[in-house]
Amino acid sequence: MRRHVLIYGLVGGILITLLQWTQYRFLVIEHSVEIYGGLIAATFAVFGIWLGIKLTGPRRNIAASEEISAPAGEIFVANERKREDLGITRRELEVLGLIAQGMSNREIAGKLFVSENTIKTHSSRVFDKLGAKRRTQAVQLGKELGLLP
Repeated sequence: MRRHVLIYGLVGGILITLLQWTQYRFLVIEHSVEIYGGLIAATFAVFGIWLGIKLTGPRRNIAASEEISAPAGEIFVANERKREDLGITRRELEVLGLIAQGMSNREIAGKLFVSENTIKTHSSRVFDKLGAKRRTQAVQLGKELGLLP
């Protein structure tokens, strides 16, 4: 009796293995292009992520207060001669300083109690006098010229 059960189990195992093998073989033959395409896509995705990490390097977090603040112990004094040479008024310099603080035109208008169009006019005049095309460029030039801290 044990012998029959052992033979029956062995033959059953062999048949199941044979069926699984033919099913696997059918799957590989039938869908080989999709399998190879998926493997190639996964390889390039992993390579692209690795390359992106290597090329960009670690990110540095710089707080805006650290970037704008003057060195400790020193009081910032704007370069009045440069301001006058460029023809920038005190109000335009004040608007540029508020732009450097990251304020929008609407916020600056509310703080200075003027209309938003007035702020736009002051901003465009400062941009023209500094030769800047964008807010960030105007702030950078203002710092380089000693108009902003």
